[in-house]
Amino acid sequence: MSASASVTARRLAAAALAAGALVSVAALPASAADHRPGRERVEISAVQADSPGRDDRSNRSLNQEWVELTNTTRHAINLDGWTLEDESGKIYTFDDYRLAGRATVRIHTGVGRDTRTDLFQDRRAYVWNNDRDTATLRNDDGRLVDEESWGHRRHHGRSGDEGSWGHHRHDGRSGHEGSWGHHRHGDFRR
Repeated sequence: MSASASVTARRLAAAALAAGALVSVAALPASAADHRPGRERVEISAVQADSPGRDDRSNRSLNQEWVELTNTTRHAINLDGWTLEDESGKIYTFDDYRLAGRATVRIHTGVGRDTRTDLFQDRRAYVWNNDRDTATLRNDDGRLVDEESWGHRRHHGRSGDEGSWGHHRHDGRSGHEGSWGHHRHGDFRR
């Protein structure tokens, strides 16, 4: 076999291997593609840091303080080992929980019985500060997935006021953080 034929054969083999790799990735079920590291699409979709009524530390009042997470994909995402943390370091760790596709779960501060749509931190004291705090969601590898802040001045050259809160999504694709300002004054009164 001549040297040029050998080079051509190697190039053809390399092209065939590359094409096979592309076909195998494309053939993965969507759920497998969505579960690759850095592909989680769970976001903090709402926060009620100030439970309605008097802050009397009753279980009812504690459970009216919550954070909602939404899975924006069509496929379930296993949140086992993920954490939700406030600025002072109070951490809630998800244990053996799968968030269905296009579903939302509410994580309450107080004591309760976990269901598909409601989880409970089983705490006897408030977690989220009414005036200012940040809810940080991390995956089981400790990678920042999303965070919500309220009562802080916003940065990034945008104007804001003390009553505003910002949403920062970290999707891991480009290392770039998106920033949106939300005004949900009814959720943050304390």
